Parts: sequence; C-alpha cells; structure tokens
Amino acid sequence: MSVTLGEEIMLLSLDDASGEAKDRLSAGWGVASGTLLELVLAGRVTVEDGLLEVADPSPTGTPLLDERLEKIVEWAGPSPRAGGGKTRRKAQDWLTKDQVKAVEATVRSLLDRGLVREEKHRVLGLFPVRRYPEADGAVERELRERLTAVVLEGERPDDRTTGLVALLDAAELHRIAFPGLSRKELAERVKPRMAEIAEGHRVGDSLREAIRSMRTVMMVVASTTAATTTIAATG
Repeated sequence: MSVTLGEEIMLLSLDDASGEAKDRLSAGWGVASGTLLELVLAGRVTVEDGLLEVADPSPTGTPLLDERLEKIVEWAGPSPRAGGGKTRRKAQDWLTKDQVKAVEATVRSLLDRGLVREEKHRVLGLFPVRRYPEADGAVERELRERLTAVVLEGERPDDRTTGLVALLDAAELHRIAFPGLSRKELAERVKPRMAEIAEGHRVGDSLREAIRSMRTVMMVVASTTAATTTIAATG
C-alpha cells in the first residue's frame, strides 16, 4: 500500500527528532487537501468550480482514504446524478470541517505503518502533549530525494509528484519541503519552479483540472483563515 499525498505532507511537516509539527496550520490544510485530491484521483469524488460531489462511494481499499470518504458521504450525500437527494457542497466547507480530523487520521495511519512513533509529555507537569518523531526514515528520505530531483534538479515529475508539489505550493509549504535552503533560495529557486510544476503542463487534462480546482479551493481557505486570524488578533 503506497503512502498517500496527505501522509507525505504530514511526514514533511513533522520534525524527525522532536516529532513536533512545523507550520502546523498550513500543513493541516495541506494534509486534508492531499487526502481529498487522492479521492479525486481515485474517481470517488469530484471538485469542480469549488464544489464537492461524491461520484462513487465504493471503498478504495486504502483505510485512510475510505474513512474520509465515508465521512464525506455522510456530510455531502450521494451524487444527485446517481439518484441522491443532495446538491453539491463547497469543498472549502469540507476542508474547514475535516482539517483537524484528517490530520489525526493521517497521524494514526503513519503510526500503524511504523513510520513514526508516539511520545507523550506533559508541559509544566500538567498539560499532556503528544509528539511523533521519526521511526522509519526510508519513506521520507525517498520523498525528499524525489522533491529535490524535480524541483532543484529539473527532473520531469510523475503525476503524483506533480500533485504533491501543487499542494505544497498552494499551502505555502516551501520551507518544510526544503528546510535547508535560505529564504533567498526558496524565493528564487523553489517557489518559481514549484509554481511551474503546479500548472501541470505535462499531465493529463483530468489531473490538471483536479489540481487546479484543489489549488483554487486551498487558496480560498488560506485567505479566509488569514483574514480570520487578523481579525482575532486586532479584535
């Protein structure tokens, strides 16, 4: 069973030694969006013009995806075109609703796979905190090598890597993808190349449309979150 896009983003966000999540909010949107894009690529849901619809409620065979798919079916209902009674709903509403749960489910999946381990601590001796340091680094090493090859060395990405890069770019997660680079290198080398890959010029029409739809939704979510945070900070 391959690692999902959401799991890949989660692995990138977790500090290997401490297990603490970096860029937690943005990474959370990336994880939830990665899971949703997986379901789009599997033909289980569609995201068009920012609207989410269930196309096929049958299981994918991947527990993490099937758990989220069940929740989407409960929330959105079956497709009206398949005889269901509900209309399409905003994908951003689903991501807002599911972001925390998607992250929790993804961490559980990584634990079950043995890729991270759980450590429990108490802050000030009172507040329980969980961290997820690396247990098996082989998957993340391969992932980072693949990102380096396509983003920094110009190698042609496969379809899944194109989707991953597009999600990382939309969520502004350039630094967790390339933590060793300076701000200048991220601005001059990484961001332009990731934006180019995200356009999906070398992938099929259906994948390109799915990626563009997901990026649009993520940008709306990000702008809404930023505005809410600003209001809370100044209120």
